Amino acid sequence: MSKLARIMSRSSHIRAATHPVSEMSIHSPLSGCAVISLRPVGDHEALRRAAAAHGARTIALSPWKLVVRDDDATRVRLHEALAVPHVIVTSPAAARAARALLPLRERRGQRWYAVGDGTAMALRHAGIARVRKPERMDSEGLLAMPELHDLRGVGVAVLTAPGGRDRMAPTLQRRGARLHRVDVYERVPVPPSQRGIAALRALDTPAWLMLSSGEALQTLLAALPPDATAILRRARVSAASARLAELARGLGWTDITIADNARPRSLLAAARAAQAQRR
Repeated sequence: MSKLARIMSRSSHIRAATHPVSEMSIHSPLSGCAVISLRPVGDHEALRRAAAAHGARTIALSPWKLVVRDDDATRVRLHEALAVPHVIVTSPAAARAARALLPLRERRGQRWYAVGDGTAMALRHAGIARVRKPERMDSEGLLAMPELHDLRGVGVAVLTAPGGRDRMAPTLQRRGARLHRVDVYERVPVPPSQRGIAALRALDTPAWLMLSSGEALQTLLAALPPDATAILRRARVSAASARLAELARGLGWTDITIADNARPRSLLAAARAAQAQRR
């Protein structure tokens, strides 16, 4: 298990020995359904617990594992980035990776930003008490925040991973920011688990694909056997944004609902409402 996966596991991987049957799981429209998770290796538990509360089971199909960029060059760039007025952190994994590399602290007059609730929580655990986050929890929502509009000559750090939030950096630069992008971790592709592929092939219940990353979906599609891909395409999609919904349509899905954000509860709430309309 990678260093970042171990950190994530310690912070979020708490599994009960049994999941008692709740009133919600009995009556939820998702009861008996399968939920397909594309989260990284070691990061399925939050979605698994949320799905179980609805009486749904989870099929884990990780397209990659997360690995901290644990080298001197990255530490130097991060040290410089942590001194600028605005620090944007694009994911909980980025927050945890940065914390693993260097201590995080808020400097006088500095502003820290998180793309969503999960990232804000990870930053608070890392010692950043005041975290700004957008009402719409995605890149577009963050870039709409008034304090990130006029950035002429202002230093802005983006802590992320290669390929992550690629629209953000060009937009910030067009607004005049002196950009300090630091890739504090990377996504290393892994073959889909044989257990997950077998569960997909044996699927005999309604299924929902939880889509919070277009890159994750595209990476998985490139690695799945053709028969498993055909089964995956029959799943309904709960997308974390309109942009991801459009990407899924472009890849051949037609039955798509859009959630408020990428949190497991929100993705499942959207799926639950759409599933209820089928009954």
